[in-house]
Amino acid sequence: MGETEKIDKEEPKEKEHAEEIHEEEKAEEAPIEEVETEEELEEVEEKAEELPEEEAAAEEAVEEVTEAEEAEEEEVKKEKKEEAEEEIVEERIYTIPLSRAWISPPKKRTPRAVRIVKSFIQKHMKIKTEAEEEGEEPEKLVLSNEVNQKIWSRGIKEPPRNIRVRAVKDKEGVITVYLAEGD
Repeated sequence: MGETEKIDKEEPKEKEHAEEIHEEEKAEEAPIEEVETEEELEEVEEKAEELPEEEAAAEEAVEEVTEAEEAEEEEVKKEKKEEAEEEIVEERIYTIPLSRAWISPPKKRTPRAVRIVKSFIQKHMKIKTEAEEEGEEPEKLVLSNEVNQKIWSRGIKEPPRNIRVRAVKDKEGVITVYLAEGD
């Protein structure tokens, strides 16, 4: 008797499943509405026209998204080109000790640390000053925003004890100081 009860329980499940499949087939094979009057014909045509408009709106939205992505890619490419156009003449990585900045009073430590970084780079990259040159432009020293933020990250009273930087000299004689990679 146990086997017949199992068979009875399985049969209703199979019947339900068969009915679901049959309903899905009917939904797929839905007949096209037959139009009897001109008014109904106009309504069907309007519905048909609305669908392409909705699809066009969806396509426009997709196009706008792709255009925005392309614009972002172009900006990234431009930034890479600008970096490549600098034509690096010389590049060095330094670890600059800033411990001497801690000799100063607390409210003057970070400004002194910035001056220490600039003087260190001038000495080690051999920047020519205005007095030494005759007729040529003086070389410029530029601290990147990243370096400045790193020095000022803990406030005016507690600059870092040392900082690792990458100094890059381009063909125009401008020396730019960046944070070394990994910092």
